[in-house]
Amino acid sequence: MDKNTIIGFVLIGILLFAFSWFNQPSPEQIEAQRRYNDSIAKIEQLKLQEEQKSTSTSDLQVEEEILPDSIKLARREQAFGGFASVTTGVDEQIKLENELLEVRFSTKGGYLSYARLKKYDTYDSLPLVLFDEQQALLNLALITASNKVIHTTDLYFTPVRGDDPNRLTMRLNVGEGACLDFVYTLPPNEYRMDFTIQGTGLNGLLAPNTTSVDLTWEQTARQLEKGRKYEDRYTGLYYKYVGDDVGNLSESGNDSEKISNRLKWIAYKNKFFSTVLISDDGFESAMLDSRAVEAPGVLMDFKTFTSVPFDLQGKTPTSLHYFIGPNRYGLLNSYDKEIAKEDQLDLERLVPLGASIFRWVNKYFIIPIFDFLGNYLSSYGLIILLLTLIVKLVLLPLTYKSYISSAKMRVLRPQVEELNVKYPGQEKAMERQKATMELYSRAGASPMSGCVPMLLQMPILIALFMFFPSAIELRHQSFLWAKDLSTYDAIVSWDAQIPLVSTYFGNHISLFCLLMVIVNLIYTKFNMEMSNTGQQQMPGMKAMMYMMPLMLLVFFNQYASGLNFYYFISTLMTVGQTILFRYTINEEKLLAKLEENKKKPMKKSGFMKRLEEAQKTQEEQLHRQKDQRKKR
Repeated sequence: MDKNTIIGFVLIGILLFAFSWFNQPSPEQIEAQRRYNDSIAKIEQLKLQEEQKSTSTSDLQVEEEILPDSIKLARREQAFGGFASVTTGVDEQIKLENELLEVRFSTKGGYLSYARLKKYDTYDSLPLVLFDEQQALLNLALITASNKVIHTTDLYFTPVRGDDPNRLTMRLNVGEGACLDFVYTLPPNEYRMDFTIQGTGLNGLLAPNTTSVDLTWEQTARQLEKGRKYEDRYTGLYYKYVGDDVGNLSESGNDSEKISNRLKWIAYKNKFFSTVLISDDGFESAMLDSRAVEAPGVLMDFKTFTSVPFDLQGKTPTSLHYFIGPNRYGLLNSYDKEIAKEDQLDLERLVPLGASIFRWVNKYFIIPIFDFLGNYLSSYGLIILLLTLIVKLVLLPLTYKSYISSAKMRVLRPQVEELNVKYPGQEKAMERQKATMELYSRAGASPMSGCVPMLLQMPILIALFMFFPSAIELRHQSFLWAKDLSTYDAIVSWDAQIPLVSTYFGNHISLFCLLMVIVNLIYTKFNMEMSNTGQQQMPGMKAMMYMMPLMLLVFFNQYASGLNFYYFISTLMTVGQTILFRYTINEEKLLAKLEENKKKPMKKSGFMKRLEEAQKTQEEQLHRQKDQRKKR
């Protein structure tokens, strides 16, 4: 090996060493990765424990049925150690209630097992029960000093009541002064319930290195609204990162996600109601899972595997909170009043108002007006009518500008038709288009000037599309023939399942939706006649314009009648505005003004310059193609 080869290998070695040295992770990165791996491993272990739990417990119960009492006790002491004394008992439901909520707790497991909202009913006028004893579970996995895993759902708690009627303690009496308390406090007129976990004298029973406990929370989302498919779109699992944004699993089907960052809360959300579990100290890590259910009366199964801090000495309780209530924007937003931004819960994000600018429009424009009108009017049909009128008045300058642009194009139509005669056929299409653009530019008209006002209106229109389906205020509110503005107003219904039709259209016809489509067809015909500029249109464009309103019937037939009523009234007002503009604007004077503009020195806008450059480039390409064909 010569000298140069040795030097080369040495230099390569130095480069590799330097690269490894400068790219090695920092101690903070190593620690963050370690915590991530630990959290994921912990979640996987907890999931495995949950899978094994039901089998082992049921096997033990089957075997014990045929054993003497002495052997039963010995086997339970071997399986549960110091917790053997609380493995038998009676499963009862203990009630706690205030003016808004009735909640119940199971003595077997000590967890919240039932919740009813007193002020609300289901779509079929039954008491609104979010979940019952068969549809909810909360379990803590306790690691004993002998390294056994004990599940609180296998143990029997004793209810303890004090002087406070709003407070209930579910106590796990292990003996000799040792206990585990689940303390629930439900204040008057509140949807939020405090939940604390505190141990006493558990030092010798639980593992000495216990600083947290693994928690499993399960719940089934019931169907509470009319129209299962429509409610499915708004049912899902939501969560908020500590000091950060709100996320959610897919609402369109099965989904799961492993999260290593701390979470502030986890929510199991129906369309209009939610059960939220909030942690003061945050959930350290979590595996979230949601599964669609095809069974009648239920929508989804939710499951969370996570962990919460636990003080083995019993000095600091684990502080949690439940929110069990309606997804009403004002109510959810009130929990963040006079709270620092980094500590805010942001529960109002459970109300789907759209992203970015659309949510901003709803938050600062639509909702304040809607709430203001609601303070003085009891009919939400009239409130929607007045809200639509206010929106139309706000957008009136943009609508007027868009109409004027269309009117300019219309009065110039005879001159455009003359250019069509002057430059006939496809071969002179570029010359015809260039002459037309020059005419518009000289007269001070622009095909794009009518589009800009329409684009500026879109944020408000999309915001309203997001607002009406999520407004719980419309729930069970009747107007005219619609019994509930939060769901569809069927005038014709059928039970037969028709392929494709039942899936995408539904088994009914909504009257407000039908009226909205009819008005849109009339407006389309009226608008096409008024906006005819004389230019040639693509084949089939006219038929396509009529197809779009018909597609609205398929798309909106299962949406809330309140939303369809808004679109019906809005389109009707648009037709009225257009007729008003047509008969109040003197088009002869408008044409005279355009003719005067032609005499002025022509100022080309940036758009017109770019358009002319594009046309010139296209003409050059066509000429080159013609020359190439001639050479062939």
